[in-house]
Amino acid sequence: MERIRVIPALLLSGEGLVKTVRFRKPVYVGDPVNTVKIFNEKEVDEIAVLDIQASRRQAEPNFDKIAEIASECFMPMAYGGGITSVIQIRRILQSGVEKVILNSVVYRQPNLVRAAADQFGSQSIMVSIDVSKGWFGRYQTQSHGATVRQGMDPVVAAQEAVRLGAGEILLNSIDRDGTYLGYDSVLLQKVTSSISVPVIACGGAGKVQDFVTAVRDGGAAAVAAGSLFVFHGVHKAVLVNFPSESVLRDQFFSVCRKGAST
Repeated sequence: MERIRVIPALLLSGEGLVKTVRFRKPVYVGDPVNTVKIFNEKEVDEIAVLDIQASRRQAEPNFDKIAEIASECFMPMAYGGGITSVIQIRRILQSGVEKVILNSVVYRQPNLVRAAADQFGSQSIMVSIDVSKGWFGRYQTQSHGATVRQGMDPVVAAQEAVRLGAGEILLNSIDRDGTYLGYDSVLLQKVTSSISVPVIACGGAGKVQDFVTAVRDGGAAAVAAGSLFVFHGVHKAVLVNFPSESVLRDQFFSVCRKGAST
């Protein structure tokens, strides 16, 4: 089996990067440009930069900061946060970003997904779906950084996003975010089995083996992680890191062999 894509998910707040736990209590972890330079050296597959304040504040994307980050990227970059129009999407893509990520705006302006896909191609449009468990363990969507409850079934939300033209889904587990408990494979399987486009698992990665579990048990096409790549050790010291290619491949095949023998 080929190694899956492993994507650092970087949370932008103002001029700096932060990391959250269950989308709350952001902790500063560094400068975005310097962080990207380190990931360049580690030859990561791609990165996703998510402005977690833009939609909450109903602010436009920080185009200058996006362009500055993109200019330092030697890998494909996706950006999300504060996007509300095709004009903004065009400007972001022209700055060197390969994909835009739409989230909160999808609930208010679903046709933006279709308009963007028609103009720029579905391969450039990703829809991010933030999910938590509500009463009786029912999965439901939230938006605006988990401050607005949308209440949609994530399967329905994903199917609608694909119908509108999204080429990829970023599926975030709010409950697992920053916990190191592993991805929510049940949630992943529900969504991946219902749509035909790739799904990126996000929220909960605590070790490299979790990547494989997301693919093997959840059907994910790629994985994203935050805390695992910016913290180190039991005291969670800030240290930008990324597993080597050999570690990723060894762990991936090791877990696959173990699963095949049980």
